[in-house]
Parts: sequence; structure tokens; C-alpha cells
Amino acid sequence: MVIPDGDRPKTPGAPESPDTAEQPSLSRGGWQASARGLGGRAPFVVAPEPEDFFLQSYDFPLPEARIAQFPPEARGASRLMVLDRAGNAARHGQFGELARWLPEGALIVANNSRVLPARLGGRREATGGKVEFLLLTPLPLLLGQPGAEEGVPAGRRSAVAEGLVRSGGKLREGERLALDGDISLTLLTRGPFGRHRVLLEWSGDLGAAFARAGRMPLPPYIRRPVDSEDAERYQTIYARPDKTGSAAAPTAGLHFTPELRAELRARGFDWREVTLYVGYGTFSPVRCEDIRQHDIHSEYMEIPEATAKAVAAARAEGRPVVAVGTTSARALEGVAAQCGDVRPYAGWTNIFLYPGRPFRVVDALVTNFHLPGSSLLMLVSAFAGRKRMLAAYAEAIRRGYRFFSYGDAMLIR
Repeated sequence: MVIPDGDRPKTPGAPESPDTAEQPSLSRGGWQASARGLGGRAPFVVAPEPEDFFLQSYDFPLPEARIAQFPPEARGASRLMVLDRAGNAARHGQFGELARWLPEGALIVANNSRVLPARLGGRREATGGKVEFLLLTPLPLLLGQPGAEEGVPAGRRSAVAEGLVRSGGKLREGERLALDGDISLTLLTRGPFGRHRVLLEWSGDLGAAFARAGRMPLPPYIRRPVDSEDAERYQTIYARPDKTGSAAAPTAGLHFTPELRAELRARGFDWREVTLYVGYGTFSPVRCEDIRQHDIHSEYMEIPEATAKAVAAARAEGRPVVAVGTTSARALEGVAAQCGDVRPYAGWTNIFLYPGRPFRVVDALVTNFHLPGSSLLMLVSAFAGRKRMLAAYAEAIRRGYRFFSYGDAMLIR
């Protein structure tokens, strides 16, 4: 192995138009004709226009009411826009109908990482002032560090981590914080935008301490307190407990239900998983006017051997690869960019996909609707073209789609 108002929505009813009956799944042969072939095919690249490199080109007006503040009443009761990269008109249905829109024989790849309740309250030891800490380093990487550093009390473990620290007063390097869950923190160095390098100290099971005392790290555009439902609904049904450590959910996966998973199996779709520990950097805005100068965040990922073999088999057999979410796409494209192909891998990726950057692996993408000016909007624009994506987003707004993490979904194929 190489090393984001609105009231809680009601369950949607039937689609608003008969578009869902217009086109069934593409046959395997039809897919091969439209997907430029898989076995040994050249990377797929959207030819960029000069405007594609300007940050302002990714801005669009989004009414506040379109930002989903709650998940749908029932998991999976989301709407689905189907967008063909070939240029056909978008079609509209329900996410539960996903199987009929997927190409025959497709390999589906999903991100099985689990969100850690990574937000902890606490106090400054020197003043008693309130603080809040959000862990950014994936939990498994902390647990993989050696035991305690010098000066840490006996019976306590320690690890160096990155996190966001918020306080009513200015924090100083070397200051100690007492966090909920019997976790201590020492500020080592300050970084930009509230990021700090810290030393954590704890006893026993660190994951259990976060689970007991932490709160779910909902995105900043969800402007309400975390409630008990979020503990379930801000996780995918296939998130693995041993893959706990993400600071945000792989939100395209939130739409999947056991019933849909069973239908996909019955229809013969292969399902494989990767692990990408989603960082809070996914919400960080792009600030460079020339997006090519943006220093994108890195995320830790794992590609298991079974997934690598399944991707290789799909490519050899001319079957398309469907990524569930931008995180799965980032993992697959990241390892391909670093290693030349998809292979077993554990390590970091900082791949930044924008128009003009190639897609070597992914042929179709299940995704949510993303923030204006975000790196995720740039990624989907690299996959389908910026003008096509902005036109689809404008249509989604007109039709009342819900945006961001708890919002509706799109299948780009």
C-alpha cells in the first residue's frame, strides 16, 4: 500500500412535471458511446474559457429561503435533477428513482467516513472565559501518534492536532484550555482564520469522549442550534464506526436509504467504498481572484484494495464509474493524479479540480447543490462546464430546489 432558511420541509410528493418518464437508464452500449470509452480512455477535460479562471464567474444569486436548514422529513425524500453533460435538457424527479437514471452496469463508489461530534465547549484555565474548539485532524491520525509527550501526566495520552478555536478574548500561544470530555488543550501555534496547532491531552477512549461531550459540526450556513436529530441525519447510513473522524458529512450520501441500496443491488449495480475524512476546509471560501492561485485544503483518504480492483475491472469492461459526492470523486481523482491509476492508497490529497483539469476515473457524479464561489462548484464545473452548471443552478432555484448540505441532489452524467 502506498503511502451548507426555510421551515422543515414536508415529504415531497410526485414530481412536478412528467420529465421523469422521458428517459430510462442508458444502456451499456449507449453509455460507452457517450462516455468516451473507459478502458484506456483519455482523461475527460472540459475545455476552459478565460472567464472560467475568475472567481467572480462562480457567483450566482441564491435566495436565503433556498438554503436548507433541516433535512427532509424522511431520509431520501429529496428531489433529483438529472443533468446530461451532452447538453440535453435537465430532467427532474425524486432521489428514490436514482437507479433508473444510472447507466447499466455502473460501479458506484461512496465515501464511508463517519462524522465525529467534533465541536467541544470549554474554558480558558487562566480566566475561566468560554471557548469552543473544533477538531480538524482526522481522529485516526491522532490515535496513530505515539503515546504521551514529555510533561503530560501519567495515565494521560497526547497528540498534536489542528483545530479551530473560538474565544471572546485574544488567545496566546502556550495557553491551556479545559475542554468538555476531560480533554485538555495547549495552544502551540496560531494560524490563519482561527486555525491553531494544539496539543490535546486525554484519558481513555478519545473517540468516546468526543461522542459523549461533543456536538455535531453543522456547516456555518445552517443557522440554528444542533438538535438530537442531527446525530442521525448528518450521517450516511453506510458510515462506518471505524472510519469516524470527518469534520463534515459527505452530504451526497445522506439521500441513500436501505431500500434504495437494496434496489441498486437487485439491479446489479456494484457498490464499493473509499474513505475520505472530510475537512472543514470544504466550507472555506476561495479568496483568490484567479482561482488557479487558490491553496486548497488537503484531506486524508484511504483507497482499499477491493475498491481499486473494482475500478480497474470496470474500466477494463467498459463500465462507468459513478462517484457519490465530491469527496468520493476527490479521492478517486486524487489517487489517479498522484499514482497514475486507482490503486490501494493511504495518504493526503490536495487535488483542486476546476475547468481545464482532467477527470481520469469518474464518469458520473451524484452531488448536492453547492455554495457560490466554492471549490465544490468549481469541481462540478470542471465536470460539466461552468456555464452549464450555472444554468442548471438557475433552473433549480426557479423550480424551488433546496441547496447545500441538507438540500436536494443532482446526478451529472
